[in-house]
Amino acid sequence: MQRTLVLLKPDCIQRRLIGEIIGRFEAKGLNIVAMKMLHVSPALAQEHYAEHVAKPFYPALEEFITSSPIVAMAIDGLEVIRVVREMLGATSGLKAAPGTIRGDFSSSRQMNLVHASDSEESAVRELKLYFAESELCPYAPTLIGSFKASDE
Repeated sequence: MQRTLVLLKPDCIQRRLIGEIIGRFEAKGLNIVAMKMLHVSPALAQEHYAEHVAKPFYPALEEFITSSPIVAMAIDGLEVIRVVREMLGATSGLKAAPGTIRGDFSSSRQMNLVHASDSEESAVRELKLYFAESELCPYAPTLIGSFKASDE
C-alpha cells in the first residue's frame, strides 16, 4: 500500500471538474484519506516547487498555482503513485492519451488540471506540505473485497 499527494489545480477548480476527477479516483478503488480546499501561498508554492524556483518558467507557475483555490488530497492504494500518474496521462494535455484525465479534459502543458507526486520520496515530502499527520483518516472500505483479491 502506498500514499500519494494529488492536487486539483486552479484550472480544475475554475472549470468545475472537481467531482469528475475525484469520481475517477474513487471508481478506480483508491482511498481518499484526506482532502481540503486551500489557497496556495507564494511561500508554499516555493516549497512545493523548490527544484523549479530558479528556472525561467517559475514566476508563471507560481502565479498560476496561487491564482485560485486548489483541492489537496492524500490518496492510498496499491501502487497508487504509478496508478494515479497513469490515470493523469502525459503532462501536456495535447499529448495525453484519450481516456486519461488530461487527455479527456486538458489541451495545455501548464493548465493540466492535476498534480500528483512522481515518487515515494516526493509523496512523503509533498504530503507533509499539505497535511498534518492528524488530518489523515486512513480506513479500509467495507467493499474492499470487490476491489482486490485478499492476497494483494
